[in-house]
Amino acid sequence: MTQQILVVNCGSSSVKMAVFAPDLTVTASLLAERLGQPDSRLKTEAGDQVPLPAHADHQQALTGMIEWLETNRQLTAPPAAIGHRVVHGGESFSDAALIDDAVLDAIRNCAALAPLHNPVNLQGIEATRALYPDVPQVAVFDTAFHQTLPRHAYLYALPRHLYNEFGVRRYGFHGTSHSYMLEESARRLGKQVNRTSIISAHLGNGCSITAISNGKSVDTSMGLTPLEGLVMGTRSGDVDPGLFDFLAHKGISPAATHQLLNQDSGLKGLSNGISDMRSIVDAVSEGNTDAEDALSVFCFRLARYICAMMASLDHLDALVFTGGIGENATEVRTRTLAHLALAGFEIETKDNRNHGQHRNGRIEAPSSRFPVFVIATREEAVIARAAAQIANCEHTETH
Repeated sequence: MTQQILVVNCGSSSVKMAVFAPDLTVTASLLAERLGQPDSRLKTEAGDQVPLPAHADHQQALTGMIEWLETNRQLTAPPAAIGHRVVHGGESFSDAALIDDAVLDAIRNCAALAPLHNPVNLQGIEATRALYPDVPQVAVFDTAFHQTLPRHAYLYALPRHLYNEFGVRRYGFHGTSHSYMLEESARRLGKQVNRTSIISAHLGNGCSITAISNGKSVDTSMGLTPLEGLVMGTRSGDVDPGLFDFLAHKGISPAATHQLLNQDSGLKGLSNGISDMRSIVDAVSEGNTDAEDALSVFCFRLARYICAMMASLDHLDALVFTGGIGENATEVRTRTLAHLALAGFEIETKDNRNHGQHRNGRIEAPSSRFPVFVIATREEAVIARAAAQIANCEHTETH
């Protein structure tokens, strides 16, 4: 029987799927991107593009990906285990979990806290369970890495009973990516993980930044839901909570405001309809002033949060950029670090332009106070490792 491990990572506008060998090397990978847009498509590891139905949803993407893997004999038998990225696990999970009905119920119960993610994460789980009912499936939670946040970092200044009764607190997300940034930064710096302190900026359609002190998450930008924090593709990030009341007096319901903040704001809202950073940068070069506003606000807010994360650290070994935007958007890194001269960050233009490829990912100038890395995230590898470990266990404890 095959020992392959299948990893499914459903994001808010994309699906990543990868097949791993027993030694956790990738043997095949696929990306479904621009979901919900007219040019929805699959991209293969070789760079080939396979059209999906226009405005394809996550279910259509998952079906197309499995069919492609089987047709191209990249997945020739049921995998030994399937690992799923799940965004919100609340306080129920401080580690990955073998999926059963109780775990599925817990994920559903957190859906209101991650409305763009948990429902599509569930779609991925349900689709693969239907295809492979006898294969152990494992949920790896974005929130688990942040269960080390100190109380002063996760408590809101709200009546205590809201936390005691409903779990209203800051949770943090993108934990698998931030965890990988920690491990990879420590390796490149030649340091032990538990002695490494970084600021990790995961920038994609969803964006978050995390302060990691001596191997533990101690502050992060996302909160109760993935809406808090940085400007994102369609999410607003931080806004005045009084906005709900203000818009209610204008006849806009809380449900409509919730929709507006999650799906019609961020880059999309500021630019008048463009949610993809690549398209934003292209529009800026063509003189689009709305796109210029979107890019400027995105970079300023990111720089401000980088400074905020420094308050939780007693030393900083590196600032790390990752995610689709963090890894590829030269202009975003340039503009963001231009705001941080007072903090001592300086960028080397040539290295930034080639994403640090000739310096092991480093893009800072020699005079910079701190190293700056560009590191490709490998969330799927973290998920595959957890799935392989837990699938061999009889049970998984939750905390």
